[in-house]
Amino acid sequence: MIGPAPVLAAILALFHVSAYVFIRGRAGARLPLLLVAAWLGAWAGDTVGGRIAADPLRIGEFNLIFASLVAWLAIGMVAILAVLVPERTGARPRVQVTTSLRRGGASGSGGAGGGEAGDRGAPADVREGASAPRVGPSAPEPEPQAR
Repeated sequence: MIGPAPVLAAILALFHVSAYVFIRGRAGARLPLLLVAAWLGAWAGDTVGGRIAADPLRIGEFNLIFASLVAWLAIGMVAILAVLVPERTGARPRVQVTTSLRRGGASGSGGAGGGEAGDRGAPADVREGASAPRVGPSAPEPEPQAR
Protein backbone atom coordinates (compact mmCIF):
# COMPACT_ATOMS: atom_id res chain seq x y z
CA MET A 1 0.00 0.00 0.00
CA ILE A 2 1.21 3.51 -0.83
CA GLY A 3 1.94 5.81 2.07
CA PRO A 4 0.83 9.42 2.44
CA ALA A 5 4.32 10.89 1.88
CA PRO A 6 4.52 10.40 -1.95
CA VAL A 7 0.97 11.69 -2.40
CA LEU A 8 1.53 14.77 -0.24
CA ALA A 9 4.90 15.32 -1.94
CA ALA A 10 3.16 15.26 -5.34
CA ILE A 11 0.56 17.81 -4.19
CA LEU A 12 3.27 20.01 -2.67
CA ALA A 13 5.40 19.71 -5.85
CA LEU A 14 2.46 20.72 -8.03
CA PHE A 15 1.84 23.75 -5.82
CA HIS A 16 5.47 24.89 -5.83
CA VAL A 17 5.97 24.37 -9.57
CA SER A 18 2.78 26.33 -10.19
CA ALA A 19 4.15 29.14 -8.03
CA TYR A 20 7.45 29.01 -9.94
CA VAL A 21 5.67 29.24 -13.31
CA PHE A 22 3.51 32.09 -11.98
CA ILE A 23 6.60 34.01 -10.83
CA ARG A 24 8.73 33.22 -13.89
CA GLY A 25 5.97 33.61 -16.46
CA ARG A 26 6.68 30.42 -18.41
CA ALA A 27 8.42 27.08 -18.08
CA GLY A 28 8.40 25.79 -21.64
CA ALA A 29 9.37 22.22 -22.32
CA ARG A 30 11.06 21.74 -18.96
CA LEU A 31 7.74 21.68 -17.06
CA PRO A 32 7.66 17.84 -16.72
CA LEU A 33 11.26 17.89 -15.51
CA LEU A 34 10.37 20.58 -12.97
CA LEU A 35 7.45 18.54 -11.71
CA VAL A 36 9.50 15.36 -11.30
CA ALA A 37 12.38 17.22 -9.62
CA ALA A 38 10.05 19.04 -7.23
CA TRP A 39 8.22 15.79 -6.38
CA LEU A 40 11.45 13.93 -5.65
CA GLY A 41 12.76 16.95 -3.72
CA ALA A 42 9.63 17.23 -1.59
CA TRP A 43 9.73 13.50 -0.86
CA ALA A 44 13.43 13.68 0.05
CA GLY A 45 12.79 16.81 2.16
CA ASP A 46 10.12 14.95 4.10
CA THR A 47 12.60 12.16 4.79
CA VAL A 48 15.30 14.61 5.94
CA GLY A 49 12.76 16.42 8.13
CA GLY A 50 11.75 13.11 9.67
CA ARG A 51 15.37 12.32 10.55
CA ILE A 52 16.00 15.76 12.05
CA ALA A 53 12.59 15.87 13.81
CA ALA A 54 12.68 19.65 14.12
CA ASP A 55 9.95 20.73 11.68
CA PRO A 56 7.38 22.94 13.44
CA LEU A 57 4.81 22.73 10.60
CA ARG A 58 3.66 19.20 9.87
CA ILE A 59 0.69 17.48 8.25
CA GLY A 60 0.45 14.21 10.17
CA GLU A 61 3.93 12.74 9.80
CA PHE A 62 4.72 14.84 6.68
CA ASN A 63 7.31 17.56 7.32
CA LEU A 64 6.03 20.51 5.31
CA ILE A 65 8.86 23.05 5.79
CA PHE A 66 11.72 20.70 4.91
CA ALA A 67 9.76 19.26 1.98
CA SER A 68 9.11 22.76 0.64
CA LEU A 69 12.74 23.84 1.02
CA VAL A 70 14.15 20.82 -0.78
CA ALA A 71 11.45 21.07 -3.49
CA TRP A 72 12.54 24.68 -4.17
CA LEU A 73 16.18 23.55 -4.22
CA ALA A 74 15.27 20.98 -6.87
CA ILE A 75 13.36 23.59 -8.90
CA GLY A 76 16.36 25.92 -8.64
CA MET A 77 18.72 23.18 -9.85
CA VAL A 78 16.54 22.54 -12.91
CA ALA A 79 16.41 26.28 -13.64
CA ILE A 80 20.19 26.60 -13.38
CA LEU A 81 20.74 23.55 -15.59
CA ALA A 82 18.35 25.00 -18.16
CA VAL A 83 20.52 28.12 -18.33
CA LEU A 84 23.81 26.23 -18.50
CA VAL A 85 22.84 23.62 -21.10
CA PRO A 86 22.87 25.07 -24.63
CA GLU A 87 19.63 25.13 -26.52
CA ARG A 88 19.21 22.46 -29.18
CA THR A 89 19.16 23.66 -32.75
CA GLY A 90 17.03 21.95 -35.36
CA ALA A 91 18.44 19.21 -37.56
CA ARG A 92 17.96 21.36 -40.62
CA PRO A 93 19.84 24.64 -40.98
CA ARG A 94 17.75 27.70 -41.64
CA VAL A 95 17.87 28.81 -45.25
CA GLN A 96 17.40 32.44 -46.15
CA VAL A 97 14.69 32.81 -48.76
CA THR A 98 15.35 35.44 -51.41
CA THR A 99 13.23 36.67 -54.24
CA SER A 100 14.60 37.84 -57.56
CA LEU A 101 12.82 39.73 -60.28
CA ARG A 102 13.69 39.15 -63.90
CA ARG A 103 12.60 41.81 -66.31
CA GLY A 104 12.13 40.86 -69.87
CA GLY A 105 9.97 39.54 -72.60
CA ALA A 106 8.40 36.13 -72.93
CA SER A 107 10.51 33.22 -71.81
CA GLY A 108 10.80 29.89 -73.55
CA SER A 109 10.47 29.13 -77.20
CA GLY A 110 7.71 30.57 -79.33
CA GLY A 111 7.45 33.77 -77.29
CA ALA A 112 6.51 37.16 -78.72
CA GLY A 113 9.27 38.59 -80.88
CA GLY A 114 10.58 35.15 -81.90
CA GLY A 115 14.25 35.98 -81.26
CA GLU A 116 17.19 33.66 -81.33
CA ALA A 117 17.99 31.08 -78.67
CA GLY A 118 20.56 33.30 -76.94
CA ASP A 119 18.18 36.20 -76.25
CA ARG A 120 15.11 34.40 -74.92
CA GLY A 121 14.73 36.34 -71.64
CA ALA A 122 15.92 39.70 -72.96
CA PRO A 123 13.50 42.60 -73.42
CA ALA A 124 12.17 43.23 -76.89
CA ASP A 125 14.05 46.52 -77.37
CA VAL A 126 17.38 44.78 -76.61
CA ARG A 127 16.63 42.00 -79.11
CA GLU A 128 15.89 44.51 -81.82
CA GLY A 129 19.20 46.29 -81.35
CA ALA A 130 18.05 49.30 -79.29
CA SER A 131 20.17 50.72 -76.50
CA ALA A 132 20.53 48.64 -73.34
CA PRO A 133 17.90 49.30 -70.65
CA ARG A 134 18.88 50.85 -67.35
CA VAL A 135 19.53 48.51 -64.47
CA GLY A 136 17.34 48.92 -61.43
CA PRO A 137 14.46 51.25 -60.69
CA SER A 138 16.61 53.76 -58.80
CA ALA A 139 18.45 55.08 -61.88
CA PRO A 140 17.63 58.81 -62.20
CA GLU A 141 15.82 60.11 -65.25
CA PRO A 142 17.79 62.62 -67.34
CA GLU A 143 16.51 66.18 -67.06
CA PRO A 144 15.25 67.81 -70.26
CA GLN A 145 17.63 70.30 -71.92
CA ALA A 146 16.65 73.97 -71.64
CA ARG A 147 16.57 75.82 -74.98
